[in-house]
Amino acid sequence: MPGILVTDFIEGRTQEPADIRNWTNRREIISLIRKCHYEIPKHFRGPALVFWPFQTIRGYATTLRGDESRCVDLLPDLLEKAEKMERTVGPIELVFGHNDLLAANFIDDGKRLWLIDWDYAGFNSALFDLANVASNNEFEGEQEEDFLGEYYGAIPDANLWRRFRAMSCASLLREAMWSMVSEIHSQLDFDYAAYTTDYLGRFERAYEAFSSMESGLTESGA
Repeated sequence: MPGILVTDFIEGRTQEPADIRNWTNRREIISLIRKCHYEIPKHFRGPALVFWPFQTIRGYATTLRGDESRCVDLLPDLLEKAEKMERTVGPIELVFGHNDLLAANFIDDGKRLWLIDWDYAGFNSALFDLANVASNNEFEGEQEEDFLGEYYGAIPDANLWRRFRAMSCASLLREAMWSMVSEIHSQLDFDYAAYTTDYLGRFERAYEAFSSMESGLTESGA
């Protein structure tokens, strides 16, 4: 078919969010992500891209303004919130990230999981991939705690939690703003407006939880 490039075909089943939330799969996903973060850089040479979600958010905002998006009036508030999230994330350990960990980008062939769709791959914080999995697949509190604990090998402390919450918000906002841009530019037969609404709602709920955590820490003097 014109315009399609297939480099390999994996006989398997694309995952759903419920599959990702399954504890057995989560442990395998953590192992796969860790290999991505620390093993992939050993196998290529020369410069590589950096994917910083907050810069991506700023870039989407510029595009949306230039294209007179229906969401332009939302941008000042969203960018102000993004700046707060970026300050909270603070200094990072740089790893090689996949950066687009939707359930559909995992395939189970019956023996192992495969990670596909590397369009957004590049160096980033490990927290973004972890938050990306959790936020895209709607993990709840205990699932998030188990996920972080398994990756880092320790129960997450308050500082890790707040940085993770900030990055979860960034993950959801980046997806929402990608959809805003896609509303204008994509030629696929897909309801991007509904997708934007869904992810904006997820972002606002996540940001409310993040803000509550920040307020609690401020009041306690932490």
